[in-house]
Order: sequence, then structure tokens, then C-alpha cells
Amino acid sequence: MLAIEDLWVSIDGQEILKGVNLRIPAGETHVLFGKNGSGKSTLLMTLMGFPRYIVRQGSIRLKGQDITHLPTYERARLGLGLAFQRPPTIRGVRTRDLLAACAGGRSYQYLVDLYEFAPFLEREVNYGFSGGEMKRSELLQLLVQDPAMLLLDEPESGVDLENLQVVGEIINRLLQKDRRRSHREKSGLIITHTGFILDYLDADSGYIMLEGKIPCQGNPREILQHLKKFGYEECARCMR
Repeated sequence: MLAIEDLWVSIDGQEILKGVNLRIPAGETHVLFGKNGSGKSTLLMTLMGFPRYIVRQGSIRLKGQDITHLPTYERARLGLGLAFQRPPTIRGVRTRDLLAACAGGRSYQYLVDLYEFAPFLEREVNYGFSGGEMKRSELLQLLVQDPAMLLLDEPESGVDLENLQVVGEIINRLLQKDRRRSHREKSGLIITHTGFILDYLDADSGYIMLEGKIPCQGNPREILQHLKKFGYEECARCMR
């Protein structure tokens, strides 16, 4: 589904990603751990094609197609979808209109009803929303868009426990967790700092990002337990 090879990325002349390699097969969910400032969000923004993030070297392939230098809208059309850690507020645009644009003519009212989102449809996008309401709005947009490859930037950030359960339910639906693994078509890359999201979904593989590199890959729950016990500094000493 997604293949990243020797990816070097800079922002405003500063090198952030330094030779990142990562592969996510179709139907799998992978989790990327890392402390703040390690380059996790830079990786997602680069994958989505935001112009501030300059690829200096390497390649990104989605479903076998090279998307390294494609504009953001073409990546979205090919099946790439992103949920921000802190979604922007869009004044003057109703949430209903944004969902309709994501749907492209497909029906989505059943999803609005399922996740009790009707009271938010006439409100401006994310204006006055709580952290949990923003995340539910973001994930509902992804459900309507129906991407093949999901990029989720700290979906548990700023979300209370009640909303976190709903967020987990939506992510599981997005990633087709109700199907047998061999029958899943959707893949995901989830960034997390705390690992709380793993209380609500299963992941197939995990990585640690440090200083713009990915030195470790393994069982995501084992990685999380190691981080809880030793912290990221132990990983940094190991990498050095």
C-alpha cells in the first residue's frame, strides 16, 4: 500500500527527516511512536504533499505509484487521507458543506446518524468545537472520503475518555477491523506520543522515530511497554 524509501526532507532549509524507510502492506495498521520534535508530523505532512516540506532525496509510492512530487489533491484522489492533530478552524464554511465535498455525491447521512453528529452540521468547521468534537469531525470526513491509506496524527491528543472511545470506534471502522485481516483493503499509519490509542485498536507493527530517523521496528505493544519503562532516552542511547 505504502512504500517510503530513503526519504530525506527539509523545512525552511533545516533537515528534519534523514533517510526514513517504511513499508505498510495492504490491510495493515502501523504505529509510529516518538517524542515531540522527532519528525513524526513532518513525515505525515510530507506524505500528504504539503509544499512547505521539501523532499531532498528518496521516494514515496502509494499502491505502486510514485507520488513523491504529486500535489496534495492528486494524492487524495489516489486514496490518501489525513486527520490532523490540531485541525484548522474554517470560518464561513459549514461542516455539512465540507462533508458533502468529501462525499463527492455519495450518501453519508447514515454515518452522521450513527455517530450522533447531526447537531454540528450547520456549524462552521471546527469553530467552537471541543478537542473531541474536532477529532470526531475529522474522522467523519475521512469516513465519507473513504481513503485506502489513512494517516492519523495523534488521534488521542486533546480528547476526553468519552470521546476517545468514539474516536477508537471510528478508526476501527475506517481500518475495517471488523473483517479478517486477509480481507481488509485499508491501511493506516498512526502517530502517537502516549500510546493511549492502542487501548482502542490493534496494530500490526510499530516503529520508533528519533531525530528524524526510524531505528527500531517491532511489536507495537512491546515497544510501548519498553517506552513506559525506559523512556525515549534509552532508545536514543541505543541508537547512538
